[in-house]
Amino acid sequence: MFVSIVMGIGAVFGAMNTMYAIVAARTREIGTLRALGFSRFSVLFSFVLEAVFLALVGGVVGCLLASSVNGFAAGTGFGTPNFSEIAFAFRITPHDLTQGLIFALVMGIIGGLLPAFRAAKLPITTALREA
Repeated sequence: MFVSIVMGIGAVFGAMNTMYAIVAARTREIGTLRALGFSRFSVLFSFVLEAVFLALVGGVVGCLLASSVNGFAAGTGFGTPNFSEIAFAFRITPHDLTQGLIFALVMGIIGGLLPAFRAAKLPITTALREA
């Protein structure tokens, strides 16, 4: 669980970086939406939804890749002085896959909130001036 949380924090920062780049690249589009009458909440919701969708796609790809090693057994420790070995097998259950997808969705929400707030706070005139 500890490794998952540490890796999740890194993934959240990666998602935030990607979403900040998306917001910066689509500044004029955000200004146009706001000028057409879309509310700040609509802009915020659309960027959070985009982040959640990207996280869900990443979670599904991760689950598919993890499923490929289901049932794989490995061992370690042949070179120890007492000739002991530690053997383990990967078992992936539907519960594990569900937890992984939920974890990916939570990371997508957390990673998309700050860039979405930035997009929603952009003044219309500033956003339309950006090239």
